[in-house]
Amino acid sequence: MKGPLFYSKILLFGEYGIIQDSKGLSIPYNFYNGALKTDKNPSDEAISSNGHLKRFVAHLKNLAVEQPTLVQFDLVTLEQDVNKGMYFDSSIPQGYGVGSSGALVAAIYDKYAQNKITVLENLTREKLLELKTIFSQMESFFHGKSSGLDPLNSYLSIPILINSKDNIEATGIPTQSLDGKGAVFLIDSGIVGETAPMVNIFMENLKDQGFRNMLKTQFVKYTDSCVENFLGGDMKSLFANTKKLSKVVLSHFKPMIPEEFHAIWQKGIDTNDYYLKLCGSGGGGYILGFTEDLERAKTSLKDYKLEVVYQF
Repeated sequence: MKGPLFYSKILLFGEYGIIQDSKGLSIPYNFYNGALKTDKNPSDEAISSNGHLKRFVAHLKNLAVEQPTLVQFDLVTLEQDVNKGMYFDSSIPQGYGVGSSGALVAAIYDKYAQNKITVLENLTREKLLELKTIFSQMESFFHGKSSGLDPLNSYLSIPILINSKDNIEATGIPTQSLDGKGAVFLIDSGIVGETAPMVNIFMENLKDQGFRNMLKTQFVKYTDSCVENFLGGDMKSLFANTKKLSKVVLSHFKPMIPEEFHAIWQKGIDTNDYYLKLCGSGGGGYILGFTEDLERAKTSLKDYKLEVVYQF
């Protein structure tokens, strides 16, 4: 058996900011995907994934007791399938900020939720929020605290615009131009990042008044502008605001940036060849880059392999 594919996602803007009610923009990234599967001769990875699923089922059983009105699953069939060796066959790298646990949550909801909300119906704001709440509780098993956005993106496979915690909508993004010079790209840091410790550092920093002020007057402000510029196709303003955002992140989110990338991050700001930002919670995984001239960025970052996500 093999279930439908669920894709990875990229949060273009809004990492950490959405915790503080900034705007955010999340897009599906079809380069990586995962599906529920059962094999006659499972590999070591499949056996390990099946072990994770067993623990996840226990989490969903608890959820059914603690929040019975949130969502109902066919837990009997789910448990039977997991006991038969079902696992999540995924090419999505874990700890890379591209939503590996989100795709798994989406796949489980899709197959086992009863009275599920589907992509085919009219997705009102209420339905999107209901899905986000369900996914947030499901995914909390992996991260301790989850916004529910990764699974939402993976499940619907459409760009999601976050206006605030309680206001999200499906959105369209400007059409890609495959011969465009401008691009959004990923750089592999070569380090696996862990979400929970990074979020803990952020929550600790939030206790500081100065940090909170910086978030409001700079970080959230520039994030909101970037989202508006990107959706409005105003690329000139987008790059001006992404540069400001890149500076703020380098100054105030250093622990989330792997040390060997501090100088490269600064180089982008100094040369205007590219601007880097966090992809997900940071600490490793992918780093997201924006450039007005992809060839120039490639030359400037010749020691790194750039994976292009979007061209304009």
